[in-house]
Amino acid sequence: MTGPGAPPDEGPLLRDATPDDLGAVHAIYAEHVRHGLASFEIEPPDLETMTARYEEVTARGLPYLVADLDGEVRGFAQAAPYRPRPAYRFTLEDTVYVAPGFERRGLGRLLLGAPIERCATLGYRRMVAVIGDSTNRSSIRLHEELGFVRAGLIPSVGFKFGRWVDSVLLQRALGEGDATLPGPDSAS
Repeated sequence: MTGPGAPPDEGPLLRDATPDDLGAVHAIYAEHVRHGLASFEIEPPDLETMTARYEEVTARGLPYLVADLDGEVRGFAQAAPYRPRPAYRFTLEDTVYVAPGFERRGLGRLLLGAPIERCATLGYRRMVAVIGDSTNRSSIRLHEELGFVRAGLIPSVGFKFGRWVDSVLLQRALGEGDATLPGPDSAS
């Protein structure tokens, strides 16, 4: 409801996702898979697969967040292990998606900023962004504004919607980054 007498827009609420949010998360992601190049999945995963991904991230104590705007989930973000091999154990990869029609409202910044802070306090040292499509300026700019620097470009690594698609790699330090060695109580 908008106009006179409408309750004020309180702005987005960032919170930990719950299993009840996964239907909305699934719908947002499915829309991006079907119509965008940010994800290299060709067909949207089903809700069961999305639930398993959520459970894997949260079981590790990593952030899986939603942006709630006016009582509706309008975006989600997570930080997950970058690669499964043990040498990568201090490095995470971020994922951020905003519902179509809700871009440029600060949701992406809100959703990406919180995992950066939380993961640094958990002892992780590096966060990587793998951005599908080198023309995805809004995602690249968002990451750069939050301290990510370009680490590389993999040209034509994916094929979707009848064309070759690049991946842009960005990264940023978390906490002390590589300035010190991790301690025994660091991320495992």
